[in-house]
Amino acid sequence: MFQNNDRVFNVLFEAVSEGVIVVDKNQKIVATNKSSESMFGYTKEGLLNQHLNILIPKSYHANHGSHFDGFMKNKESRKMGRGRDLYGRRQDGTIFPLEAGLNPLEINGESFIMTLVIDITIRKRQELELLELNTELEQKVKERTNELSNMVEELKIVNLQRDQEIKKRIEAQNRISNALKKEKELNELKTKFLSLVSHEFKTPLSGILTSSMLLSKYKLTEQQERRDKHIRTISDKVHYLNNILNDFLSIEKLETGKMNYKLTTFKVSKVVNEVVYNANMLLKDGQKINYPENIDDYSLYQDEKILELALSNLVNNAIKYSSENTIVDIHVKQDNTHTYFRIKDNGMGIPVKDQKSIFNRYFRAENALLVQGTGIGLNIVKSHLENLGGTISFVSEENKGSIFTIKMQNKVE
Repeated sequence: MFQNNDRVFNVLFEAVSEGVIVVDKNQKIVATNKSSESMFGYTKEGLLNQHLNILIPKSYHANHGSHFDGFMKNKESRKMGRGRDLYGRRQDGTIFPLEAGLNPLEINGESFIMTLVIDITIRKRQELELLELNTELEQKVKERTNELSNMVEELKIVNLQRDQEIKKRIEAQNRISNALKKEKELNELKTKFLSLVSHEFKTPLSGILTSSMLLSKYKLTEQQERRDKHIRTISDKVHYLNNILNDFLSIEKLETGKMNYKLTTFKVSKVVNEVVYNANMLLKDGQKINYPENIDDYSLYQDEKILELALSNLVNNAIKYSSENTIVDIHVKQDNTHTYFRIKDNGMGIPVKDQKSIFNRYFRAENALLVQGTGIGLNIVKSHLENLGGTISFVSEENKGSIFTIKMQNKVE
């Protein structure tokens, strides 16, 4: 089947730097790219028609069959080996760590699995080096802390008049400890960020690759509907990736103080109309947005784009985290000094234990981990609103829905 489409698959497979291996339902390798061949040390001829086990260490063979059968039964794209380390076996017998993403395919009635493989040997080595450096640093800090503590006690015994100097040394020690704590938190944040970027970019890119491959199959005029479906998939995923990049740029501007707000006078209805128009294209079957009443006379002297960003984030979240046949209510109220925007949904809600962290960067509520997202949007919205003298708050109950409220000054002073 794959041999009849060599030109198409060569273009697709060789376009990515990750290793690409396609197997049939019997775990027989039917297609590879140069990256995978180089990674495992085989020629294409050495891999084709071979059982997948030649790329898996023998110690993993016993459990691999059941994992493969389970995946073929469920047929859902996912990251392989979640919660445990994965390893591959090269032709020369060497073992190396890897990451693998599984994507089910069905072509001409036959089932296949496309696996994207990444050699993470360098990353693992760097993680080990970082762990060793952190251990060494902690030991040095511990030794230095002990030295300072001994010195403080000696100074107390020798001369009580030096209490002030001892106090300064203790304060210096606390500053060092706080600095080390912040450095550790920063390292953890960087690690979480890299993991997030890897996952949130890899999944859409895999979808784009799959849709592109399937798109080439539909060449007849009567197959235009199927072509349109895959074109929409590609467009949606590219749009999603673009939004992620825009969020990262916003974070950088906020942290470096390079964010310049453009204050103008505008109609609230103009922004709401734009937000609702764009959100309507995201609605699931049976979902509906209730437009706010009597807002034609409301005006603000604010940053129009920031208000649109905030409302779009909340309305899109309400749609994303709600099921079909639900309603998203938008309510706007204005008094002499402030304007209030309330977005109410009937979605999955936020668990009580997660509510205190919902505005933290990269945080995802436990019941939303399987829904696509980065955990950045609400953090960015909150930062922008506070910079403009506004606030954002919410009330939520799991499995019943959430109400988010934005409070903005009618005029920024």
